[in-house]
Amino acid sequence: MGSDSETEKTAQKEREKKILSLAPIAKPLAGKKLSKRTLKLVRRAAEHKCLKRGVKEVVKSIRRGNKGICVIAGNISPIDVITHVPILCEEANIPYVYVSSKEDLANAGATKRPTCCVLVQTKPTKGELGQEEQEKLKGEFDQVASDLSELSNSMF
Repeated sequence: MGSDSETEKTAQKEREKKILSLAPIAKPLAGKKLSKRTLKLVRRAAEHKCLKRGVKEVVKSIRRGNKGICVIAGNISPIDVITHVPILCEEANIPYVYVSSKEDLANAGATKRPTCCVLVQTKPTKGELGQEEQEKLKGEFDQVASDLSELSNSMF
């Protein structure tokens, strides 16, 4: 019985630590529900090879005209590493959102190293997806995109 309250306390401390380590520019920050849904989309996109990981790959894809959803970690230090990514996204009309932790983003993206940002695309870079898998991924993608547009509209 005592161990349950101790694990709850440590989980609470960890959440507070994540919130304190967020960068001041991390807006729009995904809430708990949207963050979970976004990370689930990242996980599914990683399984189907529809994901660009890291600042260099994401910037290259955006400049080449690829569309998708950009997911950026909010606890990056130094923040100068990713400050140009939201500007590029806005210029290219790509929705973007911040999540609380780069470790969570890396786990969802199927990498061991913490990841600053990822770009979720609907089509894989090489090859083709099955029709059913494509529709499932596109459905999740559209749902997260609509939630992001609501979040960004509520900010401004």
